[in-house]
Amino acid sequence: MRTQKFIFNKLIEITILFFIILTVLFFLFRAAPGDPVTKMVDPTLTPEDIKLLISQLGLDEPAWKQYILYIKNFFTGNLGYSFHYGEPVSNIILSRMPCTILLFTTSTLLAAFVGVFLGKISAWKKGSGLDNFLSIGALLCHTLFIPWFALLVLWILAYKVGWFPLGGIISPELWIQDTSIFIKILDVLHHMFLPLLTLFFIHIGSYLLLMRSSMLGVIKEEYIITARAKGLSDKVIRNKHAARNAYLPVITSVGLSLAFSINGGALTEQIFTWPGIGRELIFAVSNNDYPLAQACFLLITAVVLIANLIVDLLYAYMDPRISY
Repeated sequence: MRTQKFIFNKLIEITILFFIILTVLFFLFRAAPGDPVTKMVDPTLTPEDIKLLISQLGLDEPAWKQYILYIKNFFTGNLGYSFHYGEPVSNIILSRMPCTILLFTTSTLLAAFVGVFLGKISAWKKGSGLDNFLSIGALLCHTLFIPWFALLVLWILAYKVGWFPLGGIISPELWIQDTSIFIKILDVLHHMFLPLLTLFFIHIGSYLLLMRSSMLGVIKEEYIITARAKGLSDKVIRNKHAARNAYLPVITSVGLSLAFSINGGALTEQIFTWPGIGRELIFAVSNNDYPLAQACFLLITAVVLIANLIVDLLYAYMDPRISY
């Protein structure tokens, strides 16, 4: 019963926060410098035609009237039409989302799995040569500058060596032919390898260091000493007793990383021309495409807020001492 009350209160809190963020984003975009119309019209259009276009887009109305209309449309599931594409924003987001989820969910889970595994070993072997090697490697990965590393990977493995394509998600010539689904999947994986490799190295360091730090705190607990006194093997103590409690901070990190991955890591998608939400977000903001940019940010907001709730519930599941 207490858990249900907690969930209900959190949902109310999430709803309030969501609409506060929605309101702030709406007015921030309209206060930003630049005019969306000047970036989308034909230079040959007359001032009268431009004025008519502004009126059709509703940009000649006061901001508060635009806001009321936006809220009304939002509750009917209408996120508006993209100024640039001229089609519903929801269609654009739905078409880009699978690419983002495929790349960033895979990279986050893979980096978390390997980072947690190596973090356990590093903490258990504290002070050893292996621990020093893993810790230094994790620090290097954690401090990598994403654009530099991504461009370096792209330059060496795609341009110089030629093992991988320079960008995109598919080879069009393969997909227009009558090829098997297996070949098409391999083609997507081939294009996905370099951005996946980049994101893996960028994220693995933080998971390894976080798990190592958490494990170092846990292995000093009395129940670990008791487990050793019982004669349990190091592997059992590490994996069954210490690691389970050390997972809690990592769960928060992974949960939030998965939530924020919905924005697609804009720079990574831009560098590898990966057709996801992050790349679309950069384009929308650069071109003052208000409806598309707002929808992208609101999607990120909703996912992050819900992820926080899920992480809280997972905490209670992983640690019986926590209750709501």
